[in-house]
Amino acid sequence: MISALSHRKDEIVNELELICQAALFAAQRHQGQKRRGEMDTPYLNHLAEVAAYAALETKGCDAALIAACWLHDTIEDTATTRQELEEYFGSEITGLVLEATDDMNLPEAERRRIQEDEAPHKSTRAKILKIADKLSNVRKMTEDPSAAWSPQQCLDYAEWAERVVSGLRGKAPVLEAKFDTAMTLARRRFAP
Repeated sequence: MISALSHRKDEIVNELELICQAALFAAQRHQGQKRRGEMDTPYLNHLAEVAAYAALETKGCDAALIAACWLHDTIEDTATTRQELEEYFGSEITGLVLEATDDMNLPEAERRRIQEDEAPHKSTRAKILKIADKLSNVRKMTEDPSAAWSPQQCLDYAEWAERVVSGLRGKAPVLEAKFDTAMTLARRRFAP
């Protein structure tokens, strides 16, 4: 298990501790991972940004959602299991993470189609998380694109993210406006 993570869900005493424990768990599980791009940015920066966006949208009043933002890629991108998340963070946070988790056994095209189809049916909190995630991804890609992706591939990703976000709209006006700005910048950078 994780030695520095000493608290389980029944031992966490307040919301700030919950968020810090989620950030620590994510940092340990994503250790060494980098984001695509020339700047070799630690993956943890993405998780921090998604959590910060959720905090902005909720005015910091939803600690469980902010914790879930820190944890949202642990099942997809690390060896973390659903059972571990439930042990450490409980069913509420695990449920939010699962709403944002793709089935990595499916081909990428199928995962993308499912995200578009399921977006309107997500809970309000999962919609905030997903918009924050897509916003972070589009902004990062625009500021620091991967050399492995052509401008057309970047534009295709951004437009797919926009279709996902269109199904999530109506619950996160602050993030929706920020996403729209990010899309404008992506189109300027990548459109032929």
